[in-house]
Amino acid sequence: MTTENTTPVHPEKRPFWSPIMRRRFQVIRNNKRVWFACWFMLIICIISAGANFIANDKPLFVEYKGHAYFPVIFNYPETDFGGFLPTDTDYADPAVKQEIYAHGWWIQPLIPYAYNTVDISNPDAVPSAPSKRHWLGTDDQGRDVLALIIYGIRISLLFAFVVTAGTLVLGVLLGGIQGYYGGWIDLVGQRLSEVWSSLPTLFIIMILSSFVNPNLWWLIVIMLLFSWLQVVDLVRAEFLRTRNLEYVAAAKLLGLSSWTIMWRHVLPNAMVSTLTYLPIIFTGCITSLVSLDYLGFGLPPGSASLGELITQAQNNPHATWLTITAFLTLAILLSVCIGIGQGVRDAMDPRHNSSR
Repeated sequence: MTTENTTPVHPEKRPFWSPIMRRRFQVIRNNKRVWFACWFMLIICIISAGANFIANDKPLFVEYKGHAYFPVIFNYPETDFGGFLPTDTDYADPAVKQEIYAHGWWIQPLIPYAYNTVDISNPDAVPSAPSKRHWLGTDDQGRDVLALIIYGIRISLLFAFVVTAGTLVLGVLLGGIQGYYGGWIDLVGQRLSEVWSSLPTLFIIMILSSFVNPNLWWLIVIMLLFSWLQVVDLVRAEFLRTRNLEYVAAAKLLGLSSWTIMWRHVLPNAMVSTLTYLPIIFTGCITSLVSLDYLGFGLPPGSASLGELITQAQNNPHATWLTITAFLTLAILLSVCIGIGQGVRDAMDPRHNSSR
């Protein structure tokens, strides 16, 4: 079994693509399940990031009377396409379609519906079953379910990425200060953390929702107020263990400042266990947003939300495609995140054999 040298070293003497990093990458590469999860997550991120170009009720490109237009990026008034009103063009209007087809052509997205597009010309009663018109059917408002999923995954991933990054920054900063200095700073920090962790997050969000209209960034701030508690104890323990090692004492004797020692010497060796815990936080952020949306304390009504899709499935038990779609979407998304977390954990474990 191969072993990894865990002796703390100066980060400037260790290049990024060091033997240790190569071993960690090889661990992930040799695990087919984790490697597939990484590629699948990359595909999900690319599709969700380009949601506006994949699912949209606006054309990607319009050629009208020799002029080029990009409605998916810019808004154009009806007067640009032979209309009489200076309002934004409704490209689903048959008169607009006829005018553009008569003097040019356009390119539509793969899915000609956005997450909030109501298909008023759908001949089937809503919620409609999957068909050629709507591949995964529609909800009880006539919106395309596949477009709702693509946009909902984008919001969920954005929420999880921002909250996880903010949690890492706050947790490392506060936990590092507590663990490195110790004494009364650590004592006061621990008491404050205990008091803050005892506050009911859900009830606080419910109370604040009665004063503020919830939105994505508001929810991110609220989650950051409580999520840093998941990291601060772990970082604090690592700094408490590392601050008494010989290389830290030698750095103090050389006259380096406390912040320099923490940043250059202690933090790189404390981040190994912290990075292992991040996929758990990331997955928890997705489930938290879905739960809040399901309970009605998350994103505003009409937003692209996976939690609202669950509500749609609950309110329409006869529409089995909504239940199956909501379950498979969350199951696949969370399974991929957990698989990546397993790969990160194995890669950070020096006892794991890279050839296994």
